Amino acid sequence: MTLAEALRAAAERLAGRGVPDPQVDAEWLFAKALGCSRAELTLARARELTPEEVGEAAALVTRRAAREPLAYVLGEWGFRRLTLRTDPRALVPRPETEVLVERCLELLAGYAEPLVLDVGVGSGAIALALADEHPGVSVRGIDVSEGALALAGENARRTGLADRVVFELGDAADLPSGPFDLVVSNPPYVEPDEVEGLEPEVRDWEPRAALVGADTTEAVVSGAWHRLRPGGFLVLEMHASAARDVADLLRAQGYDERRITLDLAGRERVVEGTRP
Repeated sequence: MTLAEALRAAAERLAGRGVPDPQVDAEWLFAKALGCSRAELTLARARELTPEEVGEAAALVTRRAAREPLAYVLGEWGFRRLTLRTDPRALVPRPETEVLVERCLELLAGYAEPLVLDVGVGSGAIALALADEHPGVSVRGIDVSEGALALAGENARRTGLADRVVFELGDAADLPSGPFDLVVSNPPYVEPDEVEGLEPEVRDWEPRAALVGADTTEAVVSGAWHRLRPGGFLVLEMHASAARDVADLLRAQGYDERRITLDLAGRERVVEGTRP
């Protein structure tokens, strides 16, 4: 079987299971199986695959056909300038979260050595991206999941940023003492009655506790108020439908300079405020 034939069969199988981008995903899976880049696949489509290569690729396709997230099947995922390890211990890093990081970097641009608290670190994507792109930042990250903290620690070592971040067990209801220059969080914001309507990749594979959480946003808003220095920033990623409500929550708490930033799809996604 040639690579072109195998790719076509894999894409058809994935399409039959409802995978949104079957051809693209098939290419990613075969690139992993063959140990090459997607671009290199184009130059090798006519070559015959070995039985071992067919078997390796088939195993990956089977996992993706079960709607396991592509990032989990590949075992790693790109986030801004970093390549992070990904598995079911934490959510897959998403493009909209890159917008959250961008906004944090803009707010911290004038700070030589800012101290940041990341509430709910997951894979470590936010904390590590900030440490990677701001040369003086120090990040303290907390999460209620020991598995997520272990994954974040692996990513810190993988990226060479372990000396710039500290990850520890902690809850949004009891934030570490500051004062911090910035508190950032991508809290769980899916409502319980929305879960069944999610894509299988999210509903069936990603950690439920990181998706659905009662009153977590309120806890972060209140807790950050007491942990930020005067002039410090709170930056949150929210569901587009809730962004204005969260901005109102910040107003009621007393935050100044409230702002909503759109994500790459033009949806209201990032909510921020400044502690007077």
